[in-house]
Amino acid sequence: MERTELTPVAAPGAPRRTTERVAVRTLQRVLDRVHAFFALLTERPVSLYAAAALRIGYGLLYLAFLLREFPHRDEMWGPGSPWTPALARQMFDQSGWASVLTLSDSRVYFEVCYAMALVTCALFLLGWRTRAVSVLFAVVVVSFHAKAIFMADGGDNLMVLMAVYLVLTSCGRRWSLDARRIRLQVSVGKTAGPRGNDLRRHLADARNTLTIVLHNCGMFVIAAQVCFLYGCAGLYKVQGLKWGDGTALHYVLNIDLFRPWPELSHMIDGHQVLLAMVGYLTVLVQVAFPFVLFGRLKYPVLIVLLGMHVNIAVLMGLPLFSGAMIVADAVFLPDRFYRAVGRVVRRAVKRTGVAGTGASPGTARAAVPSQSGPVGDTNPQVEPVAPTSQ
Repeated sequence: MERTELTPVAAPGAPRRTTERVAVRTLQRVLDRVHAFFALLTERPVSLYAAAALRIGYGLLYLAFLLREFPHRDEMWGPGSPWTPALARQMFDQSGWASVLTLSDSRVYFEVCYAMALVTCALFLLGWRTRAVSVLFAVVVVSFHAKAIFMADGGDNLMVLMAVYLVLTSCGRRWSLDARRIRLQVSVGKTAGPRGNDLRRHLADARNTLTIVLHNCGMFVIAAQVCFLYGCAGLYKVQGLKWGDGTALHYVLNIDLFRPWPELSHMIDGHQVLLAMVGYLTVLVQVAFPFVLFGRLKYPVLIVLLGMHVNIAVLMGLPLFSGAMIVADAVFLPDRFYRAVGRVVRRAVKRTGVAGTGASPGTARAAVPSQSGPVGDTNPQVEPVAPTSQ
């Protein structure tokens, strides 16, 4: 007798149930991703070391800028400037800008504002009462930019944006006088959690969550701003014929307005093939930048961009623009990178101290107490105080 193979027949509702299971699994994955995103946004602050690097970088950069222009401050922003406060106020009516420098035409008032701007940049750099000082720093950058908007080189445009964004961040939680003060308070037992009734604790928790959300949103906006900047710059270059045929850098090196070292520019201009390769690499890196931020490929890309900005600062005489871009790139370095750099620096300082005192390594280790500060913090999620204190 021949054996008959029986083919299983699917139940009428089987395909529908399979489709429903796939849809449920897909929906569950989407919900898990959404939940993970909200957890990342609300549970802990991200990139605290990068925020500190931005604070130090922009504070130092603008302080150096104001000090460099100190002999020319009257011609650029003061009552003796060709762009008078009256002209600035007329432009503000059209552009919507504002500046504290135009509140008075007095020279004494301007000198006081300039001195306060220098002090504000220094305090922001050091991280003293960062939450309040960050607002003052943003006011300083916006005011000086708006008063002499036609004397800019492009770098202060980015400085204005970053100064405003940093107001949202907890950029004083690492590498700051605020962080040092909090460590000292913890060491003597002066820091404690919120006391009192449940309402006060709930308000403290809500304030903590709001601070974390603002910080994370600020850091995400900063990263997105840098991505848009590089992407747009690369796409605009792609549309240019000179970038397409590899001769763009030749013309850049021969612009008298942006050629502080004519001999150096002329020497580099003699290597046409090298300039064409550098031009194509610049366009490629800028266009691809938003897509290489994940993984280790971003490190060589950031190195290429660092070299590009250094060359712009030297060959084109645009140090403020290059410095602002270099500092902005620091937002993409993870906290583990900064902690590793901190450990290397501390070891170098210890070796220098041992060599300087002539003591034995064991004595040096006993004399130099180990610091569990922000640089060496291996668990940035553990905080002795609420993030709002910075």
